[in-house]
Amino acid sequence: MTDTPVTTDPADARAAAVKRLTARRDFAAHLLCYVVFNAALIVVWLVTGHGYFWPAWVLGAWGVGLAMHAWDVYGRRPITEEDIRREMNRQGARRA
Repeated sequence: MTDTPVTTDPADARAAAVKRLTARRDFAAHLLCYVVFNAALIVVWLVTGHGYFWPAWVLGAWGVGLAMHAWDVYGRRPITEEDIRREMNRQGARRA
């Protein structure tokens, strides 16, 4: 049982590739925004007297969102014909 793409149509394959590339580019923009904005917050923290490291709240909360975005872009695998077949069999077993 091998994982094969859901479609063999070149137009669909191209659209899927464009979608993946767009998702990667969007993630890169999200990462850059995270780094720049949080660096600015750390500079503000440094300039205002170093006390309690309050930027950690933003770094942590936004970091969770960034990690979820990274998983969505790089960790999730595409749905395959095998996945569809397995789900259809599972649904058929429930009805019987």
